[in-house]
Amino acid sequence: MGAIILDHPLAHHKLTLARDRKTSGSLFRQLVEELGLLLAVECTRDLPTVCVVVETPLERTQGRSLNPLDPVLVPVLRAGLGLLPAFLQLLPTAKVGHLGLYRDHDSLVPVPYYRNFPPLLEERPVFVLDPMLATGGSASEAVRQLKAAGARQITLASVVAAPEGIARLQADHPDLRIVVAAVDRQLNERGYILPGLGDAGDRIFGTA
Repeated sequence: MGAIILDHPLAHHKLTLARDRKTSGSLFRQLVEELGLLLAVECTRDLPTVCVVVETPLERTQGRSLNPLDPVLVPVLRAGLGLLPAFLQLLPTAKVGHLGLYRDHDSLVPVPYYRNFPPLLEERPVFVLDPMLATGGSASEAVRQLKAAGARQITLASVVAAPEGIARLQADHPDLRIVVAAVDRQLNERGYILPGLGDAGDRIFGTA
């Protein structure tokens, strides 16, 4: 399954601002949230709905409503928290799980340190939130852990991805749906995306 890439003027504009090293931390957080809103719209395009009857002020009509079992949002700590507010804005009743992973800067291997998922994952659409898809190691481990916990309908939302990360996920999880704002050129020798936008977690939380 190929990655879905946002092709929208607002996504291009906001991503360009987010890439700029002169962009302040507060503006960067805002831009990530705004990009998250665009990602959330695309990620939820295929959510199943059911037919319902409602009374308008003038007459009875039919509409469509989301299935009553709420979807699950799983930000990959810590950078994934930057996308969470936007997804909750569109899905205010969603359940929120958390998955703590950090990437060893020498081996580039993801190291898990925290996991807490809502129940009934096998019956819910699950959205993994991680702004940067670099080597794909952390995202692949996140999807592996969710599958082990029962999840079957998984979508990954990222702001920027490297071709190497997408290829890794397609090899490890061919059933995974991937939605990104942009696919950049490549990774450097340290596993950072080029041209990228730096360390999203550091820029979001001011720890650079």
